[in-house]
Amino acid sequence: MSRRATATIRTEHDDPDVLARALDPDNTDEMETTAIAPTEIEPGAVRTRIDRETTSGLHSTVDDYVVNVDVAMRVAQHAEPTDAGPASDSDSDPDTNNE
Repeated sequence: MSRRATATIRTEHDDPDVLARALDPDNTDEMETTAIAPTEIEPGAVRTRIDRETTSGLHSTVDDYVVNVDVAMRVAQHAEPTDAGPASDSDSDPDTNNE
């Protein structure tokens, strides 16, 4: 008889939507990540449920996920919003830069 192995990981964040979107591309079909908006009582959080067929598969997936969360949190802490403007905004004319 085989049992499925599951884990739910909840981490608190100032901006859970940003972190959940950052993690989403790395999620497999066996993972579901949800952003939980902050309330007056609870801080914002990201909750991810992982469901695997084996405990060794679960262990591996959880390990990868924790690394991904750490990287996403570090990037989010140091990232500043930027506006590069439209792609057509340019001081140079490509036809005149053939010198």
